Amino acid sequence: MRNFLLVLLLLTTGYQAKAQPTAPLTARLDKVSLTVALDPDGRPTYTVSLGAKPVILPSRLGLALADGKGFDGPMTLVGSEMKDVDNSWQPVWGEVKNIRNHYQQLTVHLRQAAAPGRLLDVTFRVFADGVGFRYEFPAQPALQYFTVQDELTEFQLPADHKAFWIPGDYDSNEYAYSTTRISQVNSSNIEAIQLKSAPERVQTPLMLKADNGLYLNIHEAALLNYPAMMLNVDTKTFSLRSQLVPDATGTGAKAYLQAPEHTPWRTIIVADNAPAVLASKLILNLNEPIALTETSWIKPQKFVGVWWEMHVNKASWNYADTSNIKLAGTDWTRLKANGHHGANTANVKRYIDFAAQHGLQSVLVEGWNVGWEDWANNWKEEVFDFVTPYPDFNVTELQQYAQSKGVKLMMHHETSSSVTNYERRQDAAYRFMKEHNYDAVKTGYVGRIIPRGEHHDGQWMVNHYTRTAQRTAENQLMVDMHEAVRPTGLHRTFPNWLASEAARGNEFNAWSSGNPPEHETILPFTRLIGGPMDYTPGIFQIQLESWNPARNQGKQVHTTLAKQLALYVTMYSPLQMAADLPEAYEKHLDAFQFIKDVAVDWDDTRILLAEPGEFLTTARKAKGKEEWYVGSITDEQARTQTVKLDFLTPGMKYEATIYADGKGASWDKNPQAYQIRRQSVTSKSVLKMQLAPGGGAAISIKPAQ
Repeated sequence: MRNFLLVLLLLTTGYQAKAQPTAPLTARLDKVSLTVALDPDGRPTYTVSLGAKPVILPSRLGLALADGKGFDGPMTLVGSEMKDVDNSWQPVWGEVKNIRNHYQQLTVHLRQAAAPGRLLDVTFRVFADGVGFRYEFPAQPALQYFTVQDELTEFQLPADHKAFWIPGDYDSNEYAYSTTRISQVNSSNIEAIQLKSAPERVQTPLMLKADNGLYLNIHEAALLNYPAMMLNVDTKTFSLRSQLVPDATGTGAKAYLQAPEHTPWRTIIVADNAPAVLASKLILNLNEPIALTETSWIKPQKFVGVWWEMHVNKASWNYADTSNIKLAGTDWTRLKANGHHGANTANVKRYIDFAAQHGLQSVLVEGWNVGWEDWANNWKEEVFDFVTPYPDFNVTELQQYAQSKGVKLMMHHETSSSVTNYERRQDAAYRFMKEHNYDAVKTGYVGRIIPRGEHHDGQWMVNHYTRTAQRTAENQLMVDMHEAVRPTGLHRTFPNWLASEAARGNEFNAWSSGNPPEHETILPFTRLIGGPMDYTPGIFQIQLESWNPARNQGKQVHTTLAKQLALYVTMYSPLQMAADLPEAYEKHLDAFQFIKDVAVDWDDTRILLAEPGEFLTTARKAKGKEEWYVGSITDEQARTQTVKLDFLTPGMKYEATIYADGKGASWDKNPQAYQIRRQSVTSKSVLKMQLAPGGGAAISIKPAQ
């Protein structure tokens, strides 16, 4: 007891020994300024501004704990520290070669005014393009194990901004975006994918545009051991309040923590122009440095795969008819082949040959393993074992064939959201991969989560995604996660986590109402703010009826072919799929040349033109080469984009190959019309790009021979 009192005394007096600060406290870098104060009731608040323009009006901070003794009441300010940081670092892969990490940090020490007098720190980092802050729980006798019931963080907007949003669904982010004023947010008429969202709850990243020309983005960074943050919208006051994803207990509990601990960073990116939002590295800078000591095995790459043919109803994931599973039971040798199974040895060899011929590094194969007949979204725990192939998929033969062609096979692990089953089997599955020369895996989490009642974006699953990134790294395996929580910059810490889906991808064009042409102009400002997306671009057979007229009637991708090429530049990922079938590319090998040429790792990126929901033009310099690639896309509106090439090295001559929409092209009536032209350019050249409705242009720029 004497030791306990001594520790408490030291902790308390240690804080009191600091000079008593006078509220408000401020921090500033360039035009971004932050103020922290206590309101008249003693509750901490913060404000953010960009120059003279308010970004966030006084907004509440705090957390409610399950024991009723949280940080949601009056607090006293017992100390603060300020420091300036300015350094740089180099990512293993990324959009730029070097990243500057420059901020002013303000740490505010708070103590509950009432018993038990628990301590809470709030650390703010002010960058030239925004603010990040998080709650930190120091080690202290009065707070050891605790449960976060609610987070009270608010973002009080000064006006009724234009917003680009999707519903705050705890289990899916695969929605088309709505563009409305904050006062008009209402998802009640949007069909839920998994869990019905509260009508005025939205997901982050939330992109906002103010009438005074400000652009801001609200998200989070370094999501670890904590649920994802949604936002509850007050449509009358324009206030946003954090809503954490709950756990399975039904008590409303959100996070189970043990001090010392901290939350993820809450992030506000702000700029007076749209390109600056896309250029921000604030979220990456708020993540911890790389956790790996050796990274030579991590290789950005392009791949093809047995995948799209299932989406367009040309083949199936399952080997047998679903009804046959009742007769076979668990004896997979009794399954009767349906004749449509895509992942058969001969078909996979066809993809390997195509990859080898065109210099693509890998071939993804979905539907290779037994269990697809037994799934049917029945919330069954043990469906897949991740090591048993179907009878027509010869693992050893394909391993040897791929090696002979200099191509890698990419593993697919669909978990059916039975995550407990996957975690039990991960070690065996990764051993199987290593034994058969796989060095990358695509995981999937389709369906309702097991443990039953947990959510895709809750603390339990967030920890699973992190464990999977760690376990694959321990086995020197790269990972691409689908149906996972949206990224928050963790690829800085775990660069083997190459990409995620976590949004409405290109596949939705095959079996739903599709993605509207504006979709790809919004995603870089929303989903991609947190990290790269496996969007699966490169569809050349835009109209899908030819694959299966009976089942694909009227279905098509909602872009032009040229826009599909441009997406390789505008939708950043170090893992890019040439998503269409080989026979679709063989009809247009002249256009396929851009997919062969375009890089997946970069030394420099320039956002040349941008407006969320309307258009985007991006230029990127290939890693270690004097080659630039430009992608330009538009929404439903035809546009002329003027592209200055002043990013090229002065005095050098280049040849530009321009892949553009053809005469009369449009996403809905003439999507496959394209033209290719070449011209000499220098840093003084200016190109005018004619973009068709739902169209785009892609440019490769290489030194002249």
